[in-house]
Amino acid sequence: MYHNIARVPSGISVYRSLYVSPASFARQMGLLRTLGYRGVSMGDAMPYLRGEQQGKVAVVTLDDGYVDNLESAAPILQRYGFTATCYVVSGRIGQYNAWDDEKLGIRKPLMTTEQLRSWHDAGMEIGAHTRTHVRLSQCTDQQQVDEIGGSRAELEDRLGIAVTQFCYPYGDCDERAVEATRNAGFAAATTTHRGRASAGPATDFWRLPRIQVARHHLLPQVAAKVLTGYEDQRS
Repeated sequence: MYHNIARVPSGISVYRSLYVSPASFARQMGLLRTLGYRGVSMGDAMPYLRGEQQGKVAVVTLDDGYVDNLESAAPILQRYGFTATCYVVSGRIGQYNAWDDEKLGIRKPLMTTEQLRSWHDAGMEIGAHTRTHVRLSQCTDQQQVDEIGGSRAELEDRLGIAVTQFCYPYGDCDERAVEATRNAGFAAATTTHRGRASAGPATDFWRLPRIQVARHHLLPQVAAKVLTGYEDQRS
């Protein structure tokens, strides 16, 4: 689980862990290759999660849809022949992180429609991350339907592609949100619950855990996370 692939801007005092520098990201993707893993998008991972294919794969996800994902992450992923999923806030395309810009003190640019097409044309996947980056457990039933199903409809309409993957903003979901995600036709959904996803018939495809990679994680820590699912207390 990544967010920004960029160096931390000056003056940022909160959420610094959301930034992973391009150099660190490149080393981490190289580490995956060294460990025998292939980096894949959620869509590419589905046959493995269903137990239909075997192999060492690591799903690479990036939340929110920042421009630096295209500018910095995509070339690195392509260098290694990897794919990844970027979860996009459909109602904020081409805008900025309106959900936390005041707390951060910075407006981080989000990909435009054309930039999202470039991401997709580079072999990467686009998933949905609601329409406005809300806390779904605080929404009414109808608001959940609008935010979840509406995000898929908006992305498919603007981009002309199938959007089958979803990510809960803040990892915040309740039973209603999970049901709304299923009903919206998503094949799977990711949370911020820490851990490795297991494959097979018992897999809960709409509550998949992830392993956070943060700015302060050194390469040995990333290796431990990949190999064991271990999470240190600062994550």
